[in-house]
Amino acid sequence: MKCVDTIARVRRAYFVQGKSIKQIERELHVARNTVRKIIRSGETSFSYEREKQPLPRIGPWQGDLDKLLLANEGKAARERLTLIRVFEELTGLGYSGSYDAVRRYARNWDQDRSATVASAFVPLSFAPGEAYQFDWSHDVVLINGTTVTVKVAHVRLCHSRMLFVRAYPRETQEMVFDAHDRAFAFFKGTCTRGIYDNMKTAVDTILVGKDRVYNRRFLQMCGHYLIDPVACTPASGWEKGQVENQVGLVRERFFTPRLRVSSYDELNALLLDKTIAYARAHRHPEFRDQTIWEAFEAERGSLVPYAGRFDGFHAVTASVSKTCLVRFDNNKYSVMASAVGRPVEIRAYADRIELRQDGRPVGEHPRIFGRDQTVYDPWHYVPVLARKPGAWRNGAPFKDWVLPASIEKIRRRLGSATDGGRQMVTILTAVLSDGLPAVEAACAEALREGVCSADIVLNILARQREPRSPVTILNTPQALRLRVEPMADCSRYDSLRRAI
Repeated sequence: MKCVDTIARVRRAYFVQGKSIKQIERELHVARNTVRKIIRSGETSFSYEREKQPLPRIGPWQGDLDKLLLANEGKAARERLTLIRVFEELTGLGYSGSYDAVRRYARNWDQDRSATVASAFVPLSFAPGEAYQFDWSHDVVLINGTTVTVKVAHVRLCHSRMLFVRAYPRETQEMVFDAHDRAFAFFKGTCTRGIYDNMKTAVDTILVGKDRVYNRRFLQMCGHYLIDPVACTPASGWEKGQVENQVGLVRERFFTPRLRVSSYDELNALLLDKTIAYARAHRHPEFRDQTIWEAFEAERGSLVPYAGRFDGFHAVTASVSKTCLVRFDNNKYSVMASAVGRPVEIRAYADRIELRQDGRPVGEHPRIFGRDQTVYDPWHYVPVLARKPGAWRNGAPFKDWVLPASIEKIRRRLGSATDGGRQMVTILTAVLSDGLPAVEAACAEALREGVCSADIVLNILARQREPRSPVTILNTPQALRLRVEPMADCSRYDSLRRAI
């Protein structure tokens, strides 16, 4: 087929220069029938498309190949067969053609199929306070000079487009609860409907259509905040397109260039500042006369009032070792010595760990992340010290133990004594019965008197426990009153001593 420049030369020669078809044929070396076709059709370009592609080898196997390709497309990405494997499967059915024919057919099949399911969407509109969207993303930051991949929780109000982001070390359920609480506290309210994907921390089972079996604790959170949860269709991110777009926006504007911080608290404070600054500076995509912050302020009146903090913990049961330690999330936490021998309930929050046994607290620690770390509370081991005072010297919980000022001074002064360790254990054991403030006050009084001894401290505590007897004023009768006050004369006793 002739290219467009040849067609243009033929048309100019005939219509402008007035040359005959025979002359054009000789000068341009174009077939006479082609010249007639160009002149008579009036077209400036021609193309040829084959109406039907002959498939001599693959034709009889086209149906089987379509089934293999369709079944392969429905599998998870990691389970899909390569085209070589599809070719081998088709060969096993009796196909004798080449791999290239299968590859070309599969490429055309994929193009045709993508064209039939072309991505087209309907724009959505939300009323004030109607819905919010939630999602997670992963971003890279430098924390104390170490490259860390943080998990970022995203919450977005669908009407005002107001966003909230917060970084966490995990995507666990307690982090989901904490992110919701902090977002709703920031918004000073919540929406009536929450739109989620099918994350495992919220959805236990995916049923037909929109039916879901939600996690019990997640439903408790939704009931606390008066939210109706809605889960998207699997692999249909466009159903929560606002928060999906927010992920890319936050990554581009908040995390680029790479942030350098000293802690998660500093990172989240920085993200909150960036969020407010972005909302105040950018226009709402629909209400062009308002910024996102102004639209958010207008929407606040339609939000469901903030219901207060939800007790968002993830509970698991664990056994207690003989060293008063409980293992959770690859780390160990200490509990009271009285809890040894029976299981405890671990309540994991985003920032702390609470340990309970039979409903009573037996330990609380700041939550740590990482692996193979141990967090001690030395007071948990004081009852054990009462029975085994020798453990005071090398006990792991007591290394770098910062005691109250007066008790620490007593500890340093007793360090040079032969039985100083045993006396220190005696003083610490007194905390169990008298309380830390009383023992600290007794140690301070002993230091003021210039003595450092466990017996003195215990004596002071005993005097503090004994109630003081009230002072009784006696009325002496007049007949018993002395008329002449006796004179103090010690020489009388000296004369008696000499007489003896």
